Amino acid sequence: MKKLIFLLVLALAFTACKNEAKTETVSDKTNINKLDKNGKTAKQNDGLKTIVGQFIYFGDAAVLQTRSDIYGVIINDKMHELNNMAKTYKKDPTDYVTVQVRGKLLPKPEGEEGWPFRIDIKEIENVKEYKSNENDVIKLGDSKTE
Repeated sequence: MKKLIFLLVLALAFTACKNEAKTETVSDKTNINKLDKNGKTAKQNDGLKTIVGQFIYFGDAAVLQTRSDIYGVIINDKMHELNNMAKTYKKDPTDYVTVQVRGKLLPKPEGEEGWPFRIDIKEIENVKEYKSNENDVIKLGDSKTE
């Protein structure tokens, strides 16, 4: 008898939980207004990808390296703007800087050398100094032999 009452109470508890109404906060309503019919924001629909990595521009080559990939950077006005922002964090012209950019990923044209994908930078979100371990850096020509 006790088991039957316990199962009945348990069943009522589970069915009662399913009918709870969801309360919306003001921030929920404002976020709903910013989403399109697919549930994405305008920034998610623009076709750009956010990438965080180490950027370097030296000579006539620009590279963006993430933890898992390396991208060639298309040299344009935004890339030059990024390089000018990066100069304030560099000690040497060959130093990396950590960047967060938004851009369009494009496959490398056939017959061209380089990495499989390129990034065409459209927005620069963040630039900061690259924190490296001095033991990770190899400098050539700077050391004096005694």
